[in-house]
Amino acid sequence: MIDFASNLHWWHWWIIAALLGIVEAFAPGAVAIWFAAAALVVGALLLVIPIPWQLQLVLFVGLSVAALLVWRNYKGAHPETSEQPQLNQRSAQYIGQVYRLSEPIVQGYGKAFVGDGAWKVRGPDLPAGASVRVRAVEGALLIVEAA
Repeated sequence: MIDFASNLHWWHWWIIAALLGIVEAFAPGAVAIWFAAAALVVGALLLVIPIPWQLQLVLFVGLSVAALLVWRNYKGAHPETSEQPQLNQRSAQYIGQVYRLSEPIVQGYGKAFVGDGAWKVRGPDLPAGASVRVRAVEGALLIVEAA
């Protein structure tokens, strides 16, 4: 192992960077890419100046940790936003929407047309065909009020 480490060249680091880039492509998570960037920088430095293998390893570890910390702090200060934050939360998309009852609400429960199906609803007693507004969702149950 020490023999290999003592003979590290710039192209070794670039191969490591490419392999880590491939790992990132198949297992995305914004972790391996920072190790790849560190390996690329160490390789580029070796093109310019000779660096002992011990310092190469220290640089690689230090740059990797620094890159990860910078990325973590950046993501903390700039969280991802979306035009459709409830895209994968189907039931939460119904809050505030108005629907028509397919069955009357009797003793607090009924059904409403939602898209091409019917959802169970809970709310005040209302006749079939009445318009209701969804104010909350509990699992697959829509909590409604008269619209």
